[in-house]
Amino acid sequence: MYGIQNAISNNNQNLKTLDLSSNEIGDTRVQELGSVLRHNAILTTLNLANVGIGDVGAQHLADALQCNTTLTKLNLASNHIGDVGAQQLADALERDTTLIGQDLASKRIVYVRARHLAAALQHNTALNELDLARNRHEYVRKRYIADPLKRQTTFIALDLTPNRIDPVGPQNLANGFQGNMTLITLNLTSNRIGDVGAQHLADALQHNTTLTTLDLASNRIRHVGAQHLSAALQQNTTLTTLNLASNRIGDDGAQHLAAALRHNTKLTTLNLASNEIRHDGAQHLANALQQNTKLSTLVLSNNKIEDIGARHLAGALQQNATITTLTLHDNNIGPVGVRHLADALHQNTTLTTLNLASNRIGHVGARRLSAALQQNTTLTTLNLASNQFGDDEIQHLANALQQNTTLTTLDLASNRIGDDGAQHLANVLQQNTPLIALILASNRIGHDGAEGLANALRHNTKLTTLNLASNRIGDDGAQHLANVLQQNTALTRLDLASNQIGDDGVQHLANVLQQNTALTTLSLASNRIGHNGANVLANVLQQNVTLTTLNLASNEIRHNGAQHLANALQQNMTLTALDLASNRIRDDGARHLADALQRNMVLITLNLKWNEISDRGATCLMNALQRNVTLTSLELGGNLFTDGVALSEICCFLERNKRQVNHNG
Repeated sequence: MYGIQNAISNNNQNLKTLDLSSNEIGDTRVQELGSVLRHNAILTTLNLANVGIGDVGAQHLADALQCNTTLTKLNLASNHIGDVGAQQLADALERDTTLIGQDLASKRIVYVRARHLAAALQHNTALNELDLARNRHEYVRKRYIADPLKRQTTFIALDLTPNRIDPVGPQNLANGFQGNMTLITLNLTSNRIGDVGAQHLADALQHNTTLTTLDLASNRIRHVGAQHLSAALQQNTTLTTLNLASNRIGDDGAQHLAAALRHNTKLTTLNLASNEIRHDGAQHLANALQQNTKLSTLVLSNNKIEDIGARHLAGALQQNATITTLTLHDNNIGPVGVRHLADALHQNTTLTTLNLASNRIGHVGARRLSAALQQNTTLTTLNLASNQFGDDEIQHLANALQQNTTLTTLDLASNRIGDDGAQHLANVLQQNTPLIALILASNRIGHDGAEGLANALRHNTKLTTLNLASNRIGDDGAQHLANVLQQNTALTRLDLASNQIGDDGVQHLANVLQQNTALTTLSLASNRIGHNGANVLANVLQQNVTLTTLNLASNEIRHNGAQHLANALQQNMTLTALDLASNRIRDDGARHLADALQRNMVLITLNLKWNEISDRGATCLMNALQRNVTLTSLELGGNLFTDGVALSEICCFLERNKRQVNHNG
């Protein structure tokens, strides 16, 4: 702590951001910190989340804020500040003219002293974002936040999630922002406002002319609350995004909102996921979409619209000319519903993204959807993950894709695709269809399927992303893909995580990476690489000039493997992101990587989470960052640190590097 105090008190020109979160600082050390903050003229951001500050520490900070002229962001989340501390901070805010963002989340501040913060907000002319997440609802119930909204001229974002806010809170908030002319984002997710609270907010929306985003997810709102919001939407002229996910509006609520959609001309995004909406509700929404000319994104995931609801929405798609994204994930839609959606795709000319994941499309549904894809010329992204597709269903899709001219992204993850299905898709890839991203993660593809895909990639010049994570290709499959990478010049992203690849498979991939000039991202996470495989890849990194992202997480690389990779980093000039999480590299591995960071001036992101690194390893990394000027992200969570000094210095150096990057444009 002394080193940090000294750096602050000497006005270190580089120290503009200081992160001391999750350390055992307490009130006594905060007092020392506050004394130097009074005179510091450089620091702009201070993170003191979860550091054991109580009322006494808050008072010391408040005293400092009244003198400090540069601090603009202060995070005090997850401390033990109570009424007295809140009062002291409020008094400081009343005079402060520089602080623009304050996070008081999880402070356990209750309404007895919340009035002091409210009074301060009425005089403060700088604060524009206030985060009161995870406090107590009395803050809002007693109007201590709502009243200042009427007079505040700087607030643009208010986060009150989750605060156990009951219906009285929204009434006070509504009274506050009816006259507010600056607030554009209000987040009330995971509260308890219910129908009554929704009514109060709806009343305010009829008059408010600034709010554009309203998040009311997980608030126990039912059809009555939806009715009030519907009435507001028919008059409101500014709201563009409404999130009502995880409520209970049901079919009646969907009907009310549908009535609004017939008249509203501003709302572009409506999220009704997880709302117990069935086919009747889907029908009301579908009818509205035939008249609505603005909504572009509709999310109905995790409802129960089933085949009948899908039929109604399909009918709307044949006429609607604005919806571009429709999400029907997990709605128990079967072959009949998919048939109707497929028929709509024959005529619709605006939908570009369709998510049908986690339904039960089946063999018949796959055939109808395949027939539609042969004619549709607008859909670019299709998600069919988790639909129990086997090789037969994939064959139908593959036949369609050979004629389709627009689909660029196809997600078939978590199905039952085996080697035969992979071969069907390989046949498609040989035709050079527009497909640029193919996601086949979590299927049953073995080395034979990998061989078929590899052969296709010898001729394909379009596919840039292939995800085969969590399959069974093994070393032989890795060899097949490696062989084709010697010729393929289109593929830039390859994910082979969790594929039982060992030293032999890595050797084959390494050999080709010395020649391949296209691949930029490679994931080999959760395989069996070990320190020997890391050594092989390290040799490649010394010569490869195109790979920018390498994921080797969970591979038992240990400190020997980290040493090999560190040696390579001292010469490599292209790798910008390296993930070594969960590899047990420990302090020796951290030391080797630290040595590399003193010389490497290319790496931007390094993930070392869950590696059993202690304070000794953190100190090595801190010392390295004194010289390194390019690394901007270093993930160190889940290690064995007890002293926060090195971590704080690391944060300072990373922020310095970020500023330099921003300055250089």
